[in-house]
Amino acid sequence: MEITARPFETRRPPTFESREAERAHALARLAAACRVFGARGYSEGLLGHLTVRDPEFADRLWVNPIGVPMRQVQVADLVQVNHDGAILAGKGPVNPAGLLLHAAVHRARPDVAAMCHAHARAASTWSALGRVLDPITQDACVFYERQALIREPRLVRDADSATRFAAAFGSQRVAIHVNHGIFTTGQTIDEAAWWFMQMNECCVAQLGAEAAGRPATYAPEEARWIASTLGTPLFGWLSFQSVLDDLRISQPDIAG
Repeated sequence: MEITARPFETRRPPTFESREAERAHALARLAAACRVFGARGYSEGLLGHLTVRDPEFADRLWVNPIGVPMRQVQVADLVQVNHDGAILAGKGPVNPAGLLLHAAVHRARPDVAAMCHAHARAASTWSALGRVLDPITQDACVFYERQALIREPRLVRDADSATRFAAAFGSQRVAIHVNHGIFTTGQTIDEAAWWFMQMNECCVAQLGAEAAGRPATYAPEEARWIASTLGTPLFGWLSFQSVLDDLRISQPDIAG
């Protein structure tokens, strides 16, 4: 008998009675995702940026500021900017190059509510090979046929190159920017953060497997089935809840 995956019934993404309530929740989760990234060692100096689209104003983003360690980010630290980089709320400053990239993708992709990038070691290393991940594990199959490989522009210095980056990203869920690292998107910051964590671990796995030999891969139809079951937005959201539950033991002040 073939197993048919069904959504979990115990936990679901929350619904909101107002935009204000939705915004408060999104900011709490954005700060929490920063804490998770910091705890996992993804925070390197001033690098790494996570964004959430404002639920009321589609042309505005919330982002973590430069200079606040990710493991210490609180809701009060978050900064609201428009797609042109003007700070509308919060003190800043924000990463200008990171904002160019995120704003371009958010502008081009109304379906993207959140986006994550950090210089995680394995992801950055894998990006230097200029290849998408292969379906060598069930975790890696989640990204099968959902990865953009962005070779150009190699550097994003202005709005024009950021627009070309977003065009190369296309409609994919994640992107590997050659020599730079990975970018993940989602309908929630919970989902986008989970894909980043999982994708980085897949980079670890493939780097190790190829160092040891020639890894086997799932057949395309098998990889597609796994992606359709373990790669849904709900599965990504649910997976992140367990990460937060675990981190709250050591950081009980995490909001949301």
